[in-house]
Amino acid sequence: MPADLLMIVPSRGRPHNIADLWDAWSATTTGAAELLVAADDDDPALDGYREVCAERGIELTVGPRLRMCPTLNKVALERAADHYAIGFLGDDHRPRTPAFDETYLAVLASLGGVGMVYGDDGYMGERLPTHVAMTANIIQTLGYMVPPGLLHLWADNSWLDLGRAIDRIRYLPDVLVEHMHPIAGKAEDDHGYAEVNHPDAAERDRQAYARWLETGFDADVAKLRALL
Repeated sequence: MPADLLMIVPSRGRPHNIADLWDAWSATTTGAAELLVAADDDDPALDGYREVCAERGIELTVGPRLRMCPTLNKVALERAADHYAIGFLGDDHRPRTPAFDETYLAVLASLGGVGMVYGDDGYMGERLPTHVAMTANIIQTLGYMVPPGLLHLWADNSWLDLGRAIDRIRYLPDVLVEHMHPIAGKAEDDHGYAEVNHPDAAERDRQAYARWLETGFDADVAKLRALL
């Protein structure tokens, strides 16, 4: 049977990160969650992903390059019917707290089966859910995990906006899922980080987020309130 929680990891150019993530995952999860890596079919490092995932028994899905958020949406929608909850991890997140998966599932259940949860990433803390787990009915109801139009940035802002609007997002300061990101001084910059944080790319996502707030947010909140 599928695990109650599926954590999706879109990744490109960093199979070594998946190996490191798996070490942290294996040390902290209890079997209540499964890990799925989503890679691009044009990634020069694809063979590395296949090797890393095969050696560790990690599920790997490969498809056209859509960018992080569209890939997350595609996989989340495909798998939402199979799991109680769907989550997102970057390939640079590292779970540090034992049984974090069971804790997340317990909190989601305490929210009445509709909600989101995130822990401390060691940098942004409560301010932004740089990783998240949410009940799958949210994804099925909205038809997305990330608002359409976003490629990489502002996804975490949208989760915070929606969760707060329906009072169904919880921050767990005692659960550490460390974000090994250059901005936190915990990783070296690379082409992937440079691409998504380029001013033009950042502005594009900012505008897409602003459009969603103006034209889609209220309707999406109404859909989620109907689940409560």
